[in-house]
Amino acid sequence: MTPPPDTLPLFPLKTVLFPGGVLPLRVFEPRYMDMVTRCMREHTPFGVCLIAAGEEVGEAAVPHPVGTEALIERWDMEQPGVLELLVRGGRRFRIVDHELERDGLLVGSVRWLEEPPAEPVPAAQAELLPLLRSIVEELGDRLPPPHDFDDAAWVGARYIELLPIPLLAKQKLLELDDILSRLEILQQFLRDHGLLPKKA
Repeated sequence: MTPPPDTLPLFPLKTVLFPGGVLPLRVFEPRYMDMVTRCMREHTPFGVCLIAAGEEVGEAAVPHPVGTEALIERWDMEQPGVLELLVRGGRRFRIVDHELERDGLLVGSVRWLEEPPAEPVPAAQAELLPLLRSIVEELGDRLPPPHDFDDAAWVGARYIELLPIPLLAKQKLLELDDILSRLEILQQFLRDHGLLPKKA
């Protein structure tokens, strides 16, 4: 018997969060201040989804159906009424239904997507690693550990976050379950843009 879907408050944004990724957020709208305060108090996540239609501010936006749970790692309030957050991506989910609360907050009924087992980076894509290592080293505190260069999913997700890939393409890659296909697509992208040597 299929278990009922979980309930998750949703934060539609013009960005795509991947599992293991870090995302700084500035929160100031009352509906999201209340949501984040509740999540911090109850130690619960919220969901980050790419906006399919609408804007981040104002009326509730329409989200893409697949998103990633956001776990709050750090927060600060340097100025009144503005929360500075650092969140890390957890599990992917699919929205099966959603409703709009009175304050304009979207709350989704979600099912968690099954993640493929961890796989090492294949030899055919090993050339991706030196460039990513140098980028991560250069980013320093902006990409805090853990760093898992032995995990193909982690390597692919970090490249997708860092590269100037259109948002809709990032969303499609988030939805793609085949981790090795992700790496092959990224490898071709890097070759096409002169960041890796072309095949002889």
